[in-house]
This record gives sequence, C-alpha cells and structure tokens, in this order.
Amino acid sequence: MTHSGTQSRPAIPVGQQIGQAVGQAESVLSSMLAGILERTKTERETYLALQRMAVLGGEADRDRYARDLSDSLNLNPSDAGELADSLIEAGLLTATDAAIRLADAGAELLASIVGSIGAITTPLWEAFDPADLETTVATLREITMRVRSLTSASPSSSAAEGRS
Repeated sequence: MTHSGTQSRPAIPVGQQIGQAVGQAESVLSSMLAGILERTKTERETYLALQRMAVLGGEADRDRYARDLSDSLNLNPSDAGELADSLIEAGLLTATDAAIRLADAGAELLASIVGSIGAITTPLWEAFDPADLETTVATLREITMRVRSLTSASPSSSAAEGRS
C-alpha cells in the first residue's frame, strides 16, 4: 500500500491550537525572563510580587496586597503573606501598620528587570498591529477568567486540588 504525501490530516481543535500556541509562547518568554532573573539574582516570585505592587500603584493595604498575590500568583493566602513579609525583610518593600509600599530598592530592581525585558521585547511587540495585540490580551484574559470560574465552580476541581 502506498501513501500519498497529500493525505489530509484530521483538523486540530481550536482549543488545542490555542493551548499549543500559548504554551510555546509562554515557554520562550519564560526562558527569556529566567535568564534576566538569573543575571539579576532575583527569584521569579520576587519579580512577580514587585510587578504586582507596581500594578497596584506602588502602595496597597497589606490585606489587599496579600489577596492580589494570592490571586495573581496562585498562592494560598498564608504563602502570599509570607512572600510579602520576605520582600519587606529584604528591603524591597516597606510597611506601616496600614500599608505596604514599593521601597526604592524594589523600584530600582523592578526597573532594571523591566528595562532588560523591554530591550528584547519592544522590537517584537512593535512588529505587530497594536489592535491585534489588544485583542490577544483581551482574549487571553477572558479565557483565564472563564477557566478560573469553571474550575472554582466544579466540585471535582476541589477534590483534585486536594490530591496535588
């Protein structure tokens, strides 16, 4: 039996195509970030936590910041609080009774990392139509929100999370 090179393959479902494309993009971008973080001797969680503080305007109520870290970094609330405390101890954040703020050292570290990332990615993003990028970001955010909603509502997800 001979096989033709033009034999059609089954269509890949759109969800699988999206998963593969997002996974590949995440892999190469994470690898780039890992190299930058290694050069700055910064843990990934530290960078992400500083980034979250910047998104919150550089200052937040302690509980709000811990909730934000828990939600955005997928940490349990205790670990999120410990991460915030470790950044305060390291001098990257400062704390008062009511608020946590980005310290000068934290702002400088974040700016250094963001600058290194931008040096690599700015030309990449400039090659795309801004409207396409906005649509991509909006779509990925919506997918994230919907999946979180589905998994938090699913009784089997709680049982599965307890096993992991």
